[in-house]
Amino acid sequence: MIPYVRQKRILEELEKNDVLFIENIVDVFPKYSESTIRRDLKVLEEENYVTLLRGGGVKLKGASHEVPANEKLHLNKDAKEYIAKIAATTVQDNDVIYIDSGTTTLAMVKYIVAKNVKVITTNTHLLMEQRNTNITSFYTLSGVVNYTIGSISGSSTDKDMSNLFFDKSYLGSTGFGINVGINTPDIKEATKKIIALRNSSQTYVLADVTKYNKKALSKAFDVKDCILITDQKIPEFDKENIKYMYS
Repeated sequence: MIPYVRQKRILEELEKNDVLFIENIVDVFPKYSESTIRRDLKVLEEENYVTLLRGGGVKLKGASHEVPANEKLHLNKDAKEYIAKIAATTVQDNDVIYIDSGTTTLAMVKYIVAKNVKVITTNTHLLMEQRNTNITSFYTLSGVVNYTIGSISGSSTDKDMSNLFFDKSYLGSTGFGINVGINTPDIKEATKKIIALRNSSQTYVLADVTKYNKKALSKAFDVKDCILITDQKIPEFDKENIKYMYS
């Protein structure tokens, strides 16, 4: 097993580059031998995080990269709308809620019928959808805009979120499962989810079953820490008493 800190550092370096070579990674960890780094990378390949290339190159698995939001809008649309409707029913009058980036979280807002709901968000696409909802109190957080995934993140975002408390948070996820947790390709997005979980009375994660047991770069937290809202029954969750909603 690779120590968590070293694994995280290796994956962070790979996130910055399309391909790295063994010698580049060794330079980042001068106190570890090349053979140790090679063993680490072999473990990461076996765990489906990276691909080892001929000539000593290493790259992240394709699943570790975020799909652009405009492409996600057309993926599993029926399932997303189904999940969005369920999520909207959990919002109550006078709630203060956090809406995460993601197309499923975006879809839920138009179905909210509760009154006097205050929405705090880092989902840039939600700003364009605001006029199509009955919610009048929208607040966006400061930070750097990632136009590809329609998200605001960064150190100032984390600082803002750390000083806010929510009745409920609604988060997106690239993958979910008992072993892979709630995960995302972007470390900054994972940090936001961790803060939202910590500062919320109740945390919901919205994800359709195509994301079941998918693994991306950063695990934010375990599935037992939230209530998953999905579109199908998951027998493994029933067996392990994991909280989730699908109807």
